[in-house]
Amino acid sequence: MEPFERDERTQMWAAINLTVNVLAIATAILATGRIAERFGMAKTLALVPIAVAVGFVVLAVNPLLGVVIVTWVVLKSGNYAITRPGREMLYTLVNREERFKAKPVIDIVVYRGGDTLAGWSFAGLTAGLGLGMGGVAVIGALIALVWAAVGVYLGRKYEQEPTRTNNDG
Repeated sequence: MEPFERDERTQMWAAINLTVNVLAIATAILATGRIAERFGMAKTLALVPIAVAVGFVVLAVNPLLGVVIVTWVVLKSGNYAITRPGREMLYTLVNREERFKAKPVIDIVVYRGGDTLAGWSFAGLTAGLGLGMGGVAVIGALIALVWAAVGVYLGRKYEQEPTRTNNDG
């Protein structure tokens, strides 16, 4: 017998999605701009991956469904409310042509390709290498820290650039 019946899984996913959406909207309205202004772009872009890395470390030590759910909610709501707006702020430093060439590559190749690669990697780590949730979580934490380092690098580059008033030329 499955741990959760279909209706229970549906209710759980609905609650998770509602939580993600409410947190993302509240954070975007009340905090995102303030976070970027107060801490700068480097720390803003590193915030979500560091929180995710912490979640993965907790998951490695304590592999419970609740930890998975909280980490997932932090990841998704943080991506919608902080990471995505931060990434959009980075585009203000490039001209219109560069922006419209880069955005589809990032949105499709990087994000969707990353999702696909993550699925394959999980399968390879669990079925192929026999790693359990703890081992996969440690690898996930390391990847999140690399993500944070990239965010810090890009945020610092952004902070070093002179502000452009016209980014279309």
